[in-house]
Amino acid sequence: MLLHYLSSSINDVENLIELTKKDIKDIKEANHELVFERTKIKNDLVKSFENKKSLLDNELIKLVGDKKDSKLEDMLGDKEKDLLEKMKIKLSELKETNKQYAKFVVIISEFYNTLLDRIFPCEMEGYHKTHHKPASILKVRA
Repeated sequence: MLLHYLSSSINDVENLIELTKKDIKDIKEANHELVFERTKIKNDLVKSFENKKSLLDNELIKLVGDKKDSKLEDMLGDKEKDLLEKMKIKLSELKETNKQYAKFVVIISEFYNTLLDRIFPCEMEGYHKTHHKPASILKVRA
């Protein structure tokens, strides 16, 4: 079971990396709807990974059992060690990909916030912004 959980967890992380790279590409091309559509898929993958990681933790605890004096590395086979190393590498890759994605998200967010502030200026009360006041060009007289 340990091998299955490791392989499946790595697969989830690889899928998250691929989807995040697609999100970055689509953000660059202003295909924001595609990014929004993938959000649920990515959330489901994260939940799946968390569940598998929990099952993996339980399997490792069972493996260690009463042998608390032994090192985990000594109890794992070569295949398990290789998969754990691969998971570590993939998680690092996901972290870097998410950093890159976050930079684009912040840039786009700042752009839209600035645009909103220009169309609907905010009034300042001290250091706090209050609600946007309607822009004069958007006022309608009945």
